[in-house]
Amino acid sequence: MSQIAQHLNIVMDRITKVVRNSNRSPNEVTLLAVSKTKPLEAIMEAYQFGQRRFGESYAQEAAAKIDSLSQMPGFDDIEWHFIGPLQSNKSRLVAERFDWVQSVDRSKLIERLQQQRPAAMAPLNVCLQVNVSGEASKSGVQAEEIFALARQVADCDRLVLRGIMAIPEHTSDEVRLADQMARMQQLFTRLQADYASVDTLSMGMTEDLELAIAHGSTMVRIGTAIFGARDYA
Repeated sequence: MSQIAQHLNIVMDRITKVVRNSNRSPNEVTLLAVSKTKPLEAIMEAYQFGQRRFGESYAQEAAAKIDSLSQMPGFDDIEWHFIGPLQSNKSRLVAERFDWVQSVDRSKLIERLQQQRPAAMAPLNVCLQVNVSGEASKSGVQAEEIFALARQVADCDRLVLRGIMAIPEHTSDEVRLADQMARMQQLFTRLQADYASVDTLSMGMTEDLELAIAHGSTMVRIGTAIFGARDYA
């Protein structure tokens, strides 16, 4: 078994354990393999072990990967998620290639994605990014701004509102971290009450996936624990 396959096994075991301890069903939590900065070979290796959902953060790098794999037989069922900050001038790359975009945080971007999503493609799945920690260095909007953006997405025929995403604070203070995740869970519940399409709380990474799942996360975004550090080769 390859190193990536071994890592995927370990991550899935972690997810299974916390799901069981949280009295949740295993099919409630999806693993998104964060493949940003990783070579095509790493994605192909994870794919061969059964991983189908991949997250990318850099539009041009991701577009090149998607275009390359689309020309190879046997990779047509990959689900591509854009999870990084998205500049308006790069929005077409995402609108035309991705299945999901999880980092929507402003009205103008919603307008551009709606205009640029090809009519022949399925609607683009959208998660709104919340800056739950309030850190100036992070993208996302404040919680109270989510509801106006949610209404805007819901009014778009080429987009579908799926939920919210956050990158909680990187801290060893578990109480502080749990508080941020609890606020995301409450916000998610409020959106679910208003929109039937909302089913995704994207929260949790390599270091905090257990806490995130315990606070209702339905999708964890794991990079380092699967592919290793950024200089993987």
